[in-house]
Amino acid sequence: MTARRDIEAITQRIRERSRPRREIYIERVDQAVRKGVNRAVLSCGNLAHGFAVCSPSEKVALSGDRAPNLGIITSYNDMLSAHQPFETFPQSIREAAREAGGVAQVAGGVPAMCDGVTQGQPGMELSLFSRDVIAMSAAVGLSHNMFDAAVYLGVCDKIVPGLVIAALTFGHLPAIFVPAGPMTSGLPNDEKAKVRQLYAEGKVGREALLEAESKSYHGPGTCTFYGTANSNQMLMEIMGLHTPGASFVNPNTPLREALTREAAKRALAITALGNDFTPAGRMIDERSIVNGVVGLHATGGSTNHTIHLIAMAAAAGIALTWADISDLSDAVPLLARVYPNGLADVNHFHAAGGMGFLIRELLDAGLLHEDVQTVWGQGLRPYAIEPVLADDGTVWRRPAPEKSGDEKVLAPFEKAFQPTGGLKVLAGNIGSAVIKTSAVKPERRLIEAPALVFHTQQALNDAFKAGKLERDFVAVVRFQGPKANGMPELHKLTTVLGVLQDRGYRVALVTDGRMSGASGKVPAAIHVTPEALDGGAIVRIRDGDVIRLDADAGTLEVLVTEDELGARPVVDPDLSDNEHGMGRELFAGFRQLVNGADHGATVLAG
Repeated sequence: MTARRDIEAITQRIRERSRPRREIYIERVDQAVRKGVNRAVLSCGNLAHGFAVCSPSEKVALSGDRAPNLGIITSYNDMLSAHQPFETFPQSIREAAREAGGVAQVAGGVPAMCDGVTQGQPGMELSLFSRDVIAMSAAVGLSHNMFDAAVYLGVCDKIVPGLVIAALTFGHLPAIFVPAGPMTSGLPNDEKAKVRQLYAEGKVGREALLEAESKSYHGPGTCTFYGTANSNQMLMEIMGLHTPGASFVNPNTPLREALTREAAKRALAITALGNDFTPAGRMIDERSIVNGVVGLHATGGSTNHTIHLIAMAAAAGIALTWADISDLSDAVPLLARVYPNGLADVNHFHAAGGMGFLIRELLDAGLLHEDVQTVWGQGLRPYAIEPVLADDGTVWRRPAPEKSGDEKVLAPFEKAFQPTGGLKVLAGNIGSAVIKTSAVKPERRLIEAPALVFHTQQALNDAFKAGKLERDFVAVVRFQGPKANGMPELHKLTTVLGVLQDRGYRVALVTDGRMSGASGKVPAAIHVTPEALDGGAIVRIRDGDVIRLDADAGTLEVLVTEDELGARPVVDPDLSDNEHGMGRELFAGFRQLVNGADHGATVLAG
């Protein structure tokens, strides 16, 4: 089945726009492939260093060119819940590789930081840049040139996009992504949010807040709300980089272990030494990227991916734009309601039919390219399944359920929650921005109110505590872009603005920073580009200027004449506090080199 005409038209314009860079990229991939087994180019001294700690049998296997070697790139650490399960994965992968006649080695580790830990803290200013560091760290591991394929162990916010950039940079190698899965359900996300609001209002203390947070984030695995981490897993499956059904199986279960072992064996099977060679750089093409964007819209996914997908695509020579993302949003209905777009968590989504049900509905509606290459083979239809554990301990797949297990969580195409996706691009005299509409009530999508300008999220929080925000207003929080301070998430503002909205005020946010995958019920025009430090018009907004944000019309305007706005002096803030401490001084070069959010906010663009 082919994609619908409007989906194909958007794909074709991406293809035409990308052609010059994509052709150069593919030639480089093919050139690397033509060199053959990577170890063949190593000298005896090189090779001896590369397998010095291997067993005698592994050394014999790696001495020739017939046994495939699997490179493991891992984001393991034992502080963060999403990454802790990866501790045991390398051993399982090594055993599975051995059974399949291959070898597996941990090629390298990459840093994995948690936005949940660093929210509102100086470390958050390293978060977005960590994506590019992760890509470079993975490149260091793979640069030893010992490998015939790679498996990437990653889950959370910047880790998976960074690993995808690395996988596409080493596009001559097959690549399979292996997730750890979400933690089991704890305190419902809406109950946690209520406690957060009560704390912000001073109605409960820190002890009650910590108890609620601890009951929500309580064990190994990713957070259960549908933020960037779980949007990552959706993307890897719908783009064909996971084995079918791998995304949302809980850690430390027999099925999770079986999926991991299967992924290792499949990675070995798709090397150049087998009969199903699938280099990542050829596998991921414009159709795969469009499928990822469609999945993002259909599930109401993370706003962060309006940045990450552009950077990921660029690594494969593909020029994706915000206009493409916005036009796809107009064509794709919202089929999932997972917090913050609903009350359910990802475990409820998985139980209702999960990725298999979603992919089948989108395929049958012609909203996905079915004829893509995946790590599982040709075509996306084999992903319309439900994974279960077979009696022999392997993975068995049955067709996705015909009906959703809960239509309040996962809807069939004909009962979509809304006719368009959850993300919209805004444009106007302030610049371009992104808004997540899937959790915003229709009556809140048009806000016209005076601006209140802040240069830090703490300043806004202080104004709230002082009782200065009891009114209709649009909060303008600027100098939060990648050049200014690394573009931190301003998630701490969600609670404060939510309280004010619940009190009956009409409020909104306009910022050149990020919110997060948890962007919720308050209309937020984020990723404003050009950013304030880059001369964007947001730098000229003053307190009292009327701002009109219309999410349905896709506009973002400050109601000031062009002449008056242009004549205003540019604010020159003191950003010295953002340049030192918690490693921020090490990223000065990143802040100078980074491009805009609409180009991926990356230092790796070429």
